[in-house]
Amino acid sequence: MKIKVSVPATSANVGSGFDALGLAVTLYNTATFEPADQLEISSADGTRIPRNESNLVYRSAKRLFDQVGKRMPPLRIVQTNPIPMARGLGSSSACIIAGLLGANRLLGDVLDTQELLTLATAIEGHPDNVAPALLGGLTSSVFEAGTVYTVKRDVDQSLCFAAIVPDYKLLTEAARAALPKQVAHKDAVYNLSRAALVPAAFCEGRHDLLGIATEDKLHQPYRMPLMPGSREVFALAKQCGAKAVYVSGAGSTVMAVAERAEAERFYAGLRAGLETLEGLDGCEAFTLLELDADNTGATVE
Repeated sequence: MKIKVSVPATSANVGSGFDALGLAVTLYNTATFEPADQLEISSADGTRIPRNESNLVYRSAKRLFDQVGKRMPPLRIVQTNPIPMARGLGSSSACIIAGLLGANRLLGDVLDTQELLTLATAIEGHPDNVAPALLGGLTSSVFEAGTVYTVKRDVDQSLCFAAIVPDYKLLTEAARAALPKQVAHKDAVYNLSRAALVPAAFCEGRHDLLGIATEDKLHQPYRMPLMPGSREVFALAKQCGAKAVYVSGAGSTVMAVAERAEAERFYAGLRAGLETLEGLDGCEAFTLLELDADNTGATVE
């Protein structure tokens, strides 16, 4: 029995929705699971990953086996990891969801979607990446007293996305350490009012709201000083026609959103502009990922 799990990359926060909003995009990690004589973990694409029990896919799978009181058998796990690590595109959440779905299928799908989401959130600590990784689309989530409350909406397919990935990592721990312990009441209201517009902007065709809906005062002003070149990337994306630009997750990726009708010109402008920014302020190179929204979420074969 060989099981293959595919999990999309995710972009959390979506500007104003700190630790609550996230959306899935068309870049996928995969993991295959099959019985073996002993634990074997390998990378099919050469990405450096832990090959022992510290591996996050393995640990997540074992967490599910432990939760249902079953002994985890030796497995052969083969991963492909095109989602860049420590760049704010949900690489850890993709590993968690892959491990949980692989284990769940091996056990005969003993947990339902809500139970899987709750367990994934308990492992990750917050639902803003694991929810869209599992469900696809745009998710709005709350984690309260061990329960995850999530609403999923399909993202408008007339939008396209550009993930602008610098050549440096920004670990979530460092990005969170940069945040203040308290925020001003007016800044909280600023974000709450804008986050309320995000579903309409991304899912209901109100593209005129994309810019204001993704503005933020709670995390981006504190994280962008840790992201060399990010201010210039924001300006470039807007110059190229982006309707919204925001820090993806904890960074270091910047996500830009445009209308699909303008995609060719939008991406061409970004490619040309990013070449002029290479070497700027400590960032040697940027990778441009041309993406769409994923409204399906993780799949198991």
